Amino acid sequence: MSSLAALAADRGLRFVLFSFSDLFGVQRAKLVPASALPALEQGGAGFAGFAAWLDLSPAAADLLAFPDPASLMVMPGQPDLGWVATELRLEGEILDHCPRGVLRRQLQRAADRGLQFRTGVEPEFMLLDGAGRGLGDPRDRHRKPCYEQLALLRQYPLISELVLALEQLGWGPYQADHEDANGQFEINWTFADALVTADRHAFFRGLVSSLAEARGLTACFRPRPFSDLTGNGCHLHHSLWDATGRNLFPAPDDPQGLSETARFFLGGVLTHARALCAFTNPSDESYRRLAGAGTSSGATWSPAWISWGANNRTHMVRVPDEQRLELRLPDGDANPYLLQAAVLAAGLDGLDRRLDPGPCSLDDLHLERPRDGQPLPGSLAQALEALAADGVLREALGESFCRAHERLAPRRPAEASLRL
Repeated sequence: MSSLAALAADRGLRFVLFSFSDLFGVQRAKLVPASALPALEQGGAGFAGFAAWLDLSPAAADLLAFPDPASLMVMPGQPDLGWVATELRLEGEILDHCPRGVLRRQLQRAADRGLQFRTGVEPEFMLLDGAGRGLGDPRDRHRKPCYEQLALLRQYPLISELVLALEQLGWGPYQADHEDANGQFEINWTFADALVTADRHAFFRGLVSSLAEARGLTACFRPRPFSDLTGNGCHLHHSLWDATGRNLFPAPDDPQGLSETARFFLGGVLTHARALCAFTNPSDESYRRLAGAGTSSGATWSPAWISWGANNRTHMVRVPDEQRLELRLPDGDANPYLLQAAVLAAGLDGLDRRLDPGPCSLDDLHLERPRDGQPLPGSLAQALEALAADGVLREALGESFCRAHERLAPRRPAEASLRL
């Protein structure tokens, strides 16, 4: 792999943003001129860790951010500016609660088993007015606005700009639509290695916010900003692959098309679901989306129970086809790195202990309670209690990281959801 300085020179970059995600998923960065890249690639860019949402004291030494050249992206519309993901070190040691580092550790655990974790995300967002208090399009008032063509076309300038930016970045965007809430949109791009997807997810949220702001709008990823509208989910599609590039989830002879590997992975996700919520649904507002009050469209599209079904959107886990599982639990407040790290840790435990997910449910949970299902947590406090009691997941993710997350999670301020 070429050095960051060489890559920047090859792409004609004059500056590079050294970026990291704090525990709340807020992107922090320093602007580094190309002339300084050789020195900072070796020595790291310095930050005061207490100034971000990290579990550090003002007395802590400088936090050093080291770039991953493989993550370098050119900012759309700014061809002389690059963005690179970094990982954090404190006094020469890797910071154990650096979110990207937490994910990398889980990916290494999978690699030690000969496995690759590949994922795709569906980050929903709303376009609000410049103050962030009302809809950016006052005419977007249909009771069932999902896929509404005129509302999509009224935001065509911004949505098309976003799709073209993702094409320029090489992500393979393949569709964009108006979602189930008024003012809500989603853009889909192709799946990739989980670390690549997490970097793209983090970058995407900043890109949407920046382009929306340039048009006098506010991009909102919050889980449930309006009580009468559907919230912003962030569904995670995932599968395991072997070193030869073969997807290990399909099994043609299985009723749901799922292999033993897929079923055991699913069993791990279901077993640890309540503790997973501490990462997939990490704010108080997250629990106004999960099993929240009804919406004007008639459904919240979010799960309330620990359950799995076939191609059924009323369950926590859906099986759209034999190639993947879709976890419908996460929302827009989920940290892009911790979301994937926690799901992978849970799934690997399912593989290690051969956890049976039980039979596929045929229930329509929009209309009825599941026959044997357990409810998801009803609050962040309940999710953190579940995490405190889940020794297996804590050991997999790292006890020090879990303690840092638990200390900061209840202090999450509203502005941490803005993603600017």
